[in-house]
Amino acid sequence: MPLRSREWFGKKGKDGFIYRAWMKNQGFPEDVFDGRPVIGICNTWSELTPCNAHFRDLAESVKRGVLEAGGFPLEFPVMSLGETLIKPTAMLYRNLVSMDVEESIRANPMDGVVLLCGCDKTTPALVMGACSVDLPTIVVSGGAMLTGKFRGKDIGTTDVWRFSQEYRTGQLSEEAFNLAEAGMCRSNGHCAVMGTASSMACMVEALGLSLSGNAAIPAADANRKRLAQLSGRRIVAMVNENQRLSAILTRESFENAIRVNAAIGGSTNFAIHLLAIAARIGVPLTLDDIGRLSADMPLVANLQPAGQYFMEDLYYAGGLPAVMAAIKQRLHLSVVTATGKTLAQNIATATSYNPAVISGADAPFQFSAGMVVLKGNLCENGAVIKPSAASAHLLQHEGPAIVFENIEDYKNRIDEDALPVDKNSVLVLKNVGPVGYPGMPEVGNMGLPKKILEQGITDMVRISDGRMSGTGFGTVVLHVSPEAAIGGNLALVRDGDRIKLDVKAGTLEWLVTDAVLQERRRNWQAPVNPFERGYAKLYTQRVEQAHLGADFDFLKGKSGSEVLRDSH
Repeated sequence: MPLRSREWFGKKGKDGFIYRAWMKNQGFPEDVFDGRPVIGICNTWSELTPCNAHFRDLAESVKRGVLEAGGFPLEFPVMSLGETLIKPTAMLYRNLVSMDVEESIRANPMDGVVLLCGCDKTTPALVMGACSVDLPTIVVSGGAMLTGKFRGKDIGTTDVWRFSQEYRTGQLSEEAFNLAEAGMCRSNGHCAVMGTASSMACMVEALGLSLSGNAAIPAADANRKRLAQLSGRRIVAMVNENQRLSAILTRESFENAIRVNAAIGGSTNFAIHLLAIAARIGVPLTLDDIGRLSADMPLVANLQPAGQYFMEDLYYAGGLPAVMAAIKQRLHLSVVTATGKTLAQNIATATSYNPAVISGADAPFQFSAGMVVLKGNLCENGAVIKPSAASAHLLQHEGPAIVFENIEDYKNRIDEDALPVDKNSVLVLKNVGPVGYPGMPEVGNMGLPKKILEQGITDMVRISDGRMSGTGFGTVVLHVSPEAAIGGNLALVRDGDRIKLDVKAGTLEWLVTDAVLQERRRNWQAPVNPFERGYAKLYTQRVEQAHLGADFDFLKGKSGSEVLRDSH
């Protein structure tokens, strides 16, 4: 295939003069324009994205590999999403970044792309944007940080929720709380547990978009740079082979990713991001598919928040290849990956070096750990729950609702002595969905009322149209669709209404009569949209619901790599 970069650098006369001359002001010699593949390195480095703060060095490793393989590497930035700092939520900007990535790739002389991503939303955003162009593409994840330490014990982001509960109830002093904070983040990298960032790294490896082993190498390990350099070499080969994203992202590869996510106890956010990626590349995939393919999958990775260990431990135990080898009977092994080999070839020699971290499928840590998709009159288009992070005694539960109309209402009332809550109550949070917040924040795992915590109770059923951090845990129903802000039945729930959750049956029911439902719907008024301009207005007008991936309706599918107009 002819290299698309020749439409820039291979031109004669005035046009070629302009394209090459201005590039030469960076010191590039004449021979780099001789027809070698141009590789774009899409970098989400930012000091405002702590998880990705080491990406300058990582990009240099990629460049070495590209140069060694005879390519011409050119690094470019896109908007970076730092989950820990961005308000109101990084998810609000995922689609914006995907647009940035798509248009940056298409508009510039690239033949192949390396995506450098780490923090939660940077991975799906970059993959979504790249899918809509469909050039040869490989992903290099940033890697997890080293395991945190506090008072002689290993800690990770999941422990933040526990520390918070202990601090609120006086069990943990402010001094100890500060010491835990200082010991949490010991190196570069994203969260040390199987949170969303690590789930996304596992997702891209399971989809076949990275070199084998990419997901689990710690950010601080020299092997992370080695993998980046090898990825630089490999992307040049992918361009020469014309191995595009659409050749890798088949229905079978998506099914593999779903099963792997269940086997590792991955984040519930996985569902929203995978659905969005599938819609971009044109592979039919539904929330029901995710529930069906997750069902009865064994949990073979013993990692927080569902288990005990950390991403660093997963790497030492054999990484994601060992996980996939443990469940290989349930995977499509003939799919081709970015390595140029099949999945079967990638994991042929993989093994678990620590059965306490990676078990066999015949003796898993849980026999059925997949994400469960719920249906019922409270979530007609679906909702999700992660049983591996929930309390077994609450997986079948009926109780009265304690309703919070929005996140401010929750924060104002959750610790009031007058709140009529007991251990059987069901906490319901409205208007934190894609439109309602906007951006669907990670507030679904609401902190429990202080008076409940003081009784020694650490979990309750919680329901919302928002999301939960992949580092979170609890019996938490998420992604209720349709959301409250657009008139889903969740909007009509009031204090005292009884709600029944049955995870085994896959149902979430609001126990009211049709007459009550219809009366409340007649009296319901949609919240006023406060956004009169800019991106937030566009978002609230065009974002789809959670069960469709929360992408913009006009971004589904791909436009390819052709530039329709020439500027000169």
